[in-house]
Amino acid sequence: MSMRSALGNHFGSADEQILSVLRSVRRHLAMDVGFVSEFVADNRIFRVSDAETVVNPIVAGTSDPLARSFCYYVAKGLMPELMHDAAEDPVAAQMPVTRDLPVGAHLSVPLRHDGGEPYGTLCCFSFTPDRSLTTRDLGILRVCADLVDAILSTDREAARAHEAKRRRVAEAIEAEAITMVFQPIYRTADGSLAAFEALARFPAAPGLRPGSGPDAWFADAAETGLGEALEFLALRQALGALAALPAGVKLSVNLSPAALASPRLAEALAGAPLDRLVLELTEHAAVPSYEALRDGLGPLRRRGLSLAIDDVGAGHATLRHVLDLEPDFIKLDMSLIRAIDAQSARRALTEALTGYGRRIGCEIVAEGVETEAEYAVLRSIGVTRVQGFLTGRPMPLAAAASLPAAAAER
Repeated sequence: MSMRSALGNHFGSADEQILSVLRSVRRHLAMDVGFVSEFVADNRIFRVSDAETVVNPIVAGTSDPLARSFCYYVAKGLMPELMHDAAEDPVAAQMPVTRDLPVGAHLSVPLRHDGGEPYGTLCCFSFTPDRSLTTRDLGILRVCADLVDAILSTDREAARAHEAKRRRVAEAIEAEAITMVFQPIYRTADGSLAAFEALARFPAAPGLRPGSGPDAWFADAAETGLGEALEFLALRQALGALAALPAGVKLSVNLSPAALASPRLAEALAGAPLDRLVLELTEHAAVPSYEALRDGLGPLRRRGLSLAIDDVGAGHATLRHVLDLEPDFIKLDMSLIRAIDAQSARRALTEALTGYGRRIGCEIVAEGVETEAEYAVLRSIGVTRVQGFLTGRPMPLAAAASLPAAAAER
């Protein structure tokens, strides 16, 4: 395993990792203060600092002029990396910081990425001279500097990747580059069309793995703080299609807990026929407060909005959603449905969830139905609605608008 891979599996953030390295080497060298600095323009910014004393004279996040620092002169080769007593060096002796801190013994190693120009330093110093320091101690500091450089390099790469994700998602939102497709949902009682689920589709984009679907886009949006903006764009696009769908057929749209709890939701739904709309709560994020979510959705649900819990059976959180939010629809995850005709355990769990739904007056929707055998079992169990490739793949709006609402021939 490479050094970078090992660090990637290490604990905590980049600064926490650097602090761990810094503290270890500072204590090994028996120095009072250690810090890592980065050079930005004409300043030295203290990235991480550690001290043996109660009051650390070097505060992480602060900066000072680079040209007035030991770091500058060490990086330029104008000051030795190891000084037993800074007051004995002709350059250091003239610098106010030598007496103001004071600086006694001093060890400093430039940080260089791939052997390039210095972009910072790893330093340790004591308030008093120390004649016991050797070139071996300096060698240990250099090894630690290599570790710090690896951590910082990984951190910079992560920051660049994060910014690339944010830019890609922001550009998609700005261009409204979402295409909505619609997958039909049928009643098992008579085969009639009950609803469509609106599903977002995105253009191919650099930075995404080949085959990455909408989940990758929404995950990247959430990671970069644009999750709500992307979700509401998808909601607006879906609502814009509602008028073209067959009369009386509902439209189901996926939203995260954050979007459902957002003050923007009521505004986004203003003027929409709520009695034709189902909002599906996904499992992908936790619900911070079920009470707040119930209170926020209450006025909309009283005006006809329906609530569905998506992916039930895929994880423990969905059962909590069902218990605390009293949905109108429970959507069984396709992992439960796959080969249910041949898997007694899946059938037993589906029967239990379906029975629970009947007792609380909740419709049960099976997702991912692909075979006639699966359909037959689900209908015999009492599942009230089905959705999947067997009954209809996601389709463009024009195709969805032309589907008959009456019973489908199968």
